[in-house]
Amino acid sequence: MDNSPSGRTVVVTGGTRGVGAGIARAFAETGARVLACARRPPERPLDGVEFSPLDLRDPPAVRAFFDALPRVDVLVNNAGGTPYRRLADADAERHARVIELNLVTPLTASLAAYQRLRRAGGAVVMVGSVSGSRPSPGSAAYGAAKAGLESLARSMAVEWAPEVRVNTLVVGMVRTELAGLHYGGPDGIDAVSRTVPLGRLAAPSDVGAAAVFLASDAAAYISGASLLVHGGGERPAFLDAATADHTDKTTARTINRAAEQDRWQDRGQGD
Repeated sequence: MDNSPSGRTVVVTGGTRGVGAGIARAFAETGARVLACARRPPERPLDGVEFSPLDLRDPPAVRAFFDALPRVDVLVNNAGGTPYRRLADADAERHARVIELNLVTPLTASLAAYQRLRRAGGAVVMVGSVSGSRPSPGSAAYGAAKAGLESLARSMAVEWAPEVRVNTLVVGMVRTELAGLHYGGPDGIDAVSRTVPLGRLAAPSDVGAAAVFLASDAAAYISGASLLVHGGGERPAFLDAATADHTDKTTARTINRAAEQDRWQDRGQGD
């Protein structure tokens, strides 16, 4: 078996734009054969990446796609997403479609690729989200699906070991070509970036580098894990609410200590 990057075949679902394109590019740079599958082709071809049209919500088509491949070494389940939609503003069927895209299709693709991954001693990388581990108002079904995806990956890692490793990237905010729609243009992006400890949103290439690592031999003993790719996380809201009062109390204690020290010094000088 050829374990060199150049001898591997990597499938990236939803690999034509945004985070998926960043992941596909990162694997292409290793010399691997990279197949990006999605319903629509990229607006511009990605260097070193082959496009394959595929509706991941069509299980027979997904099985036929993987059956036609001679080998699969890495599967990156990236396809997903959701519009902003509060729970009471849509019926259950519409929310169920979000869960299908973000949870059921990764399972469909993984099962379709399983035998080839097993023969190659391959790896599955799930692209999760911080929305799966915190409240996600306006995208509750998406958050629930991403929480389920992490659980699925952990169970899959146990059932498919030792032949196939399965891990999850827990991704935070990413600056893609659509970031302005989410955060309100350059000023909004800058304001949101200041809430991230590392001071910026992730680039798609940051997520790509993490995916390449989890699929590489450098991560040969990592399976069933969740790797946080979120720039340090989110500052707890209560800290901002408590900052003014905390500052006032700290200042008062400092002043009181200084006054007490002055009194002791005055006493010493008078003795």
